Amino acid sequence: MQEQEPGKTYNTAVEATLEVMGGKWKPVILFHLTVGKKRNGELLSLMPVITQKVLTQQLRELEEEGVIMRISYNQVPPKVEYELTEYGMSLKEILHLMCRWGETHITRVYGNQARVLAAPPQTGEA
Repeated sequence: MQEQEPGKTYNTAVEATLEVMGGKWKPVILFHLTVGKKRNGELLSLMPVITQKVLTQQLRELEEEGVIMRISYNQVPPKVEYELTEYGMSLKEILHLMCRWGETHITRVYGNQARVLAAPPQTGEA
């Protein structure tokens, strides 16, 4: 009997995590969705530097991975919201820990010379 080759090889499981939520914007989008549903415009205001094209692309990729869901309401004007799936909610603790670590890092490197627009939830809310 021949041994079957795995479909994909990772150096560590961290790679698999980064494959889903890696990049500049995906973790930020996911972080904002940990506190509840958001519409496209809300996400744009929370991330003023992201372009509509990039946001749409990132949302589609996260939806394909099964970590967010797009909810389309049949109304005029059209209304679409995004929220974490149950699977996506499993990233909540990781995202909040990354945010807290980032705050410590910012303080260490920049002191009072940097600002953070969105703070992580307080301990116990993660």
